[in-house]
Amino acid sequence: MLDNDLKVQLGAYLERVTQPFEIVASLDDSENARDMHGLLQDIVSLSDKITLRTDGNDARKPSFSLNRIGGDIKLRFAAIPLGHEFTSLVLALLQVGGHPPKVEQEVIDQIKALEGDLRFETYMSLTCHNCPDVVQALNLMAVLNPRVSSVVIDGGLFQKEVEEREIMGVPAVWLNGKPFASGRMLLEEIVAKLDTGAAAREAAKLSAKEPYDVLIVGGGPAGAAAAVYTARKGIRTGVLAERFGGQTLDTLAIENYISVLETDGPKYAAALEAHVRYYDVDIMNLQRAEQIVPAATEGGLIEVKLANGGVLKSRSVIVSTGARWRQVNVPGENEYRNHGVAYCPHCDGPLFKGKRVSVIGGGNSGVEAAIDLAGVVGHVTLLEFAPQLRADAVLVKKLQSLPNVEIVTQAQTTEITGDGQKVNGLTYKDLASGEIKKVELEGVFVQIGLVPNTEFLKGTLELSRHGEIVVDVKNATSVPGVFAAGDVTTVPYKQIVIAAGEGAKAALSAFDYLIRTPAPAKV
Repeated sequence: MLDNDLKVQLGAYLERVTQPFEIVASLDDSENARDMHGLLQDIVSLSDKITLRTDGNDARKPSFSLNRIGGDIKLRFAAIPLGHEFTSLVLALLQVGGHPPKVEQEVIDQIKALEGDLRFETYMSLTCHNCPDVVQALNLMAVLNPRVSSVVIDGGLFQKEVEEREIMGVPAVWLNGKPFASGRMLLEEIVAKLDTGAAAREAAKLSAKEPYDVLIVGGGPAGAAAAVYTARKGIRTGVLAERFGGQTLDTLAIENYISVLETDGPKYAAALEAHVRYYDVDIMNLQRAEQIVPAATEGGLIEVKLANGGVLKSRSVIVSTGARWRQVNVPGENEYRNHGVAYCPHCDGPLFKGKRVSVIGGGNSGVEAAIDLAGVVGHVTLLEFAPQLRADAVLVKKLQSLPNVEIVTQAQTTEITGDGQKVNGLTYKDLASGEIKKVELEGVFVQIGLVPNTEFLKGTLELSRHGEIVVDVKNATSVPGVFAAGDVTTVPYKQIVIAAGEGAKAALSAFDYLIRTPAPAKV
């Protein structure tokens, strides 16, 4: 099942297993079961501490569980975890085998203290680059706490179950038989959602921190570059981020970052964080800023108020909160989000295998999404508001060559319809004739660009009519001591390489501001 290179790599990892454990497979006579059996035989052949049994009787077939000999770990894969999930499999093997996780002790203690029986079922697809974070988090929780169970389910392998539960977006997590969460979540987010007292404790911890010289709000390419540059100046630097890596976490392929021929978003985001952590930077991940309060006097401290009630102080601030997917803002979009309305074709496309879908947007992202989906779904209808597609000519030519794609221009989406549970179509206005038309389908992928994350800045910083932060050539905003960089600003061309450069420029400007501004007196 595994090629020689993967066997060599996996064998090296499995040398770290210190506690014997067994794999118990529940198989049927399907081809998928034979493939799973082959994978498991390859695994046990690489370590004398792992044994395989094939007498499992779990209701989901094919599937397999991992458990220490004499232990009580409830971890199961109802999947053949290759593709993006191969790393999840490797980590599960190592952690069940006694290898310590790379997680802060405080989080481990929180997991072990969780009470009640927590039965997690995670629906994923092997092409989803957001799913592994959720899968790995819940698997680790099952390893650390015997009252937690984790089942990883490949939506493509158990299509009937997905349809019965009306799951139309991954990752989708069910807890004790009920929907718990959808979309990418990190371990700390999941634990905080379960541990209701965590937010208050975290707020008090953050508020007690000493003031920073530079506080960077946002952890994408701009924020990471700013942190590296300020840290190298030897000044006290903090990074506050909702999710370190920002929009790059939702990007599948990156092929235009100079000096890096090809990478993917999650890998690039991990490299960003590793680079920042190399320096003395205080990273506060999974935190959202709700307000910036300008300094009361020149050179005074700026306050950043957080969603959890905490308050951070700094002599200067760099805002690099980036942008998010723009919504169509038509009836039905919010109602059917994750029930047929999706924003990531790579993640959710496999759930629509053989079905009819629409892509809204004729720019590069929309056309690329349509091309990608055409290889999986039954039919794609691409809708573009303008008279012609705005994507690169090479992409348009490729799209036009596909037999199961229909391109509709001068189409204004007016409503996404459904049956109360899931999407069943959409309507659009033909701008040439004025006629309202309906398309019957099962999925809608929205690909119409980005909107800046600046809602919390209204009334504080000058914003453009598009909601972007207005900056000068040195990245200064309308408030002294507050700078901004990246996709959140008026700087044109939203590209990773541009955001990184702007982050570096904002950092140098903030440093220049600090050396020319008297420091506030210590109380």
